[in-house]
Amino acid sequence: MTTRMIILNGGSSSGKSGIVRCLQAVLPDPWLAFGCDSFVDAMPARMQASDEGIVFAADGAVSVGAEFRALEAAWTDGIVAMARAGARVVIDDVFLGGAKSQQRWQNALGGLAVLWVGVRCESAVAAGREIARGDRVRGMAAAQAEVVHEGVFYDLEVDTTRTESLACARTIAARVS
Repeated sequence: MTTRMIILNGGSSSGKSGIVRCLQAVLPDPWLAFGCDSFVDAMPARMQASDEGIVFAADGAVSVGAEFRALEAAWTDGIVAMARAGARVVIDDVFLGGAKSQQRWQNALGGLAVLWVGVRCESAVAAGREIARGDRVRGMAAAQAEVVHEGVFYDLEVDTTRTESLACARTIAARVS
């Protein structure tokens, strides 16, 4: 079965976005890229600090409400529809709920061929990247480094602690069928 989607899961500042850009460069066919950051950015501003939307706490914790989940389900269904229509899609996500987050994707996918990729990075390294980025609440990288992987099944895992995005992308590309 031909892989229609690649779903990368990892904590904040683990290197997912860099890997996605490299994947688009090394894969022979065009792949559309979508990420949870662009989904959050697309939400109305009022939902980006609301209990019904998404809240980024001062300690780096992230919580989401019912309106967020409803829009997330619609976003997920839309992405899956594009893949079913013939587009190849790579996703950059943060499974805040671990296995439950993966299950939401699996429910929407319904048999679509997916390569599940875990993107790991040592907490201290991700925290350093978080500081360098300057666009994240400090503490998110450390809070998410392990919890996003709890109970999640992967076809492949990469570790960006000491491996560049391009090398990770080549490892992933080699597994795309």
